[in-house]
Amino acid sequence: QVRLVESGGGLVQPGGSLRLSCAASGIIFSLYDMGWYRQAPGKQRELVATITSDGSTNYADTVKGRFTISRDNAKNTLYLQMNSLKSEDTAVYYCNATYGNYGRYWGQGTQVTVSS
Repeated sequence: QVRLVESGGGLVQPGGSLRLSCAASGIIFSLYDMGWYRQAPGKQRELVATITSDGSTNYADTVKGRFTISRDNAKNTLYLQMNSLKSEDTAVYYCNATYGNYGRYWGQGTQVTVSS
């Protein structure tokens, strides 16, 4: 059974930082392209950042220079370091694992709220 479990969300003031984690099980983590997505109230889910199985990264323009995606294949864990947080970063953040046409999985999400 595939499980993606996000953690690290919470309430933070504007300008602050958080680090999200996504612990994966039930998949060969190193083979999967991984990503973070987010969904704000009343909006569609959007891509935040992705990292391929070989470590190539991609970021949404809105988070470039502030967020860093990384992975630890030995720990089967995906990370998202979020700095200089803004109110518009408030959303539920979801972890995604994709392996071509063979598998696409989502975590349950973790809430990030940026507010003073």
